[in-house]
Amino acid sequence: MKHSIVGKSIFKKFKEQHPDHVVVSYINCSAGIKALSDVICTSSNAKVIVESFPRDQKIIFAPDKNLGKYIMKMTGRDMLLWDGSCIVHEAFSIDKLIELHKKYPDYKIIAHPESEEHILNTATYIGSTSGMINYVKAHSHEKFIVATEAGILHKMQQEVPNTSLVPAPAKEDNTCACSECAYMKVNTMQKLYDCLLNETPQIEVPEDIRKKALLPIERMLELSK
Repeated sequence: MKHSIVGKSIFKKFKEQHPDHVVVSYINCSAGIKALSDVICTSSNAKVIVESFPRDQKIIFAPDKNLGKYIMKMTGRDMLLWDGSCIVHEAFSIDKLIELHKKYPDYKIIAHPESEEHILNTATYIGSTSGMINYVKAHSHEKFIVATEAGILHKMQQEVPNTSLVPAPAKEDNTCACSECAYMKVNTMQKLYDCLLNETPQIEVPEDIRKKALLPIERMLELSK
């Protein structure tokens, strides 16, 4: 909670320094950051959300600068990027990826847009988690090196059991462990069971934050129709 409060306070000051900007925030952010945003986006609808604003509208894109850079390239828009990033998607090693591709030259590289630009430049396909899964399903006769959170490969392999998938290598290790999200792994089947059975633990969000955070989510849903 303390970390979220500090992050919200810093971002609030950043926003106040740019009062002529609207704020587009990636959905993987706290309720506090959502409450400071004008509209939320996902990696799959970020382009649509950004393009919903007039071209002369100044935009702050937060919290992921890599996704922001990718959307800027896709839309031709110049946005002010909050200096945040996903530690998982910045863990990939371009040198090791090139070496891996030399070993598997017939494998196509696919990547999530939260990856760094030099990783994206190697990719045949760039897309959200669902986008990558759908792309692999549509090209199940091909082989892939996948640059995203390691757990996603499990889901992909379920969808295309006969397709060869290789995880992109991380900077610090030759296994895919470094591309696993420790925060996502905090969720367990036991915790899910307890939650469904006892409706615990209860997460309390201040009512004023809840109401403010809900508005940009509703705007996203409206713009995504």
